[in-house]
Amino acid sequence: WENYMPLLRMAMYSKGIQIYCAPTADSRDTWLSSMQHVALEGRCFVLSACQFVRRQDFPDDFDSSFGNEPETVLSRGGSCIIDPLGQVLAGPNYEGSCILTASLDLDDVVRAKYDFDVSGHYARPDVFRLSVNESPTPSVVTNGSPFELLPDDTGDHTLNEPPHHGS
Repeated sequence: WENYMPLLRMAMYSKGIQIYCAPTADSRDTWLSSMQHVALEGRCFVLSACQFVRRQDFPDDFDSSFGNEPETVLSRGGSCIIDPLGQVLAGPNYEGSCILTASLDLDDVVRAKYDFDVSGHYARPDVFRLSVNESPTPSVVTNGSPFELLPDDTGDHTLNEPPHHGS
């Protein structure tokens, strides 16, 4: 769902991306306009790969709330290629699996940024600033020990058992 996260997109735009890849399982009617917005916002090409899946693509024991007929469409696709000014170059495809192609002129990105550059001359860093931490970080951080340490306790306990003092 990162394609819906404007701060993540801004971080990508600030890196000067020319081609934004937007894989998704989202097949709502609003997806195409969202991808046009991303292209226009970042003045970059957008390649969106949307999965097309039928019931027959899953194991037989998979129960679907959309129906269990083999030809039932579970995710209708919608892959597309958008230029830096939001024009659709290919797609959206809702017919089945396919390979979309388009000729991309990366100079179109440069030309589009003369009009608007979200992280360049229109960024207003005097007013707005995004801080991104790109350092590897653990997904879980604990604050302190659940056990109180006594002055003679080293804190080294097998299986995180509480310290035993005395007999």
